[in-house]
Amino acid sequence: MKLWIKDTETPTHRLLHINCENQLSYTYLGDLNEAEIKNFLHSIKEDDIEKNLKLLAYYGYLHLFIIKK
Repeated sequence: MKLWIKDTETPTHRLLHINCENQLSYTYLGDLNEAEIKNFLHSIKEDDIEKNLKLLAYYGYLHLFIIKK
């Protein structure tokens, strides 16, 4: 699955947009297989990896809001 990402980071949170289609302001992440996508999602956010992978495959995009501790 070819993925493009847009990563916005602030002192309090991180907003990550993952998309399966090329977007103008997104950066190309690569053509990843399922295991590589799971590893990528695990490195960002450790919970709901299977759910996030299914949402990405079904809708073609995934937005993750990560609160910094």
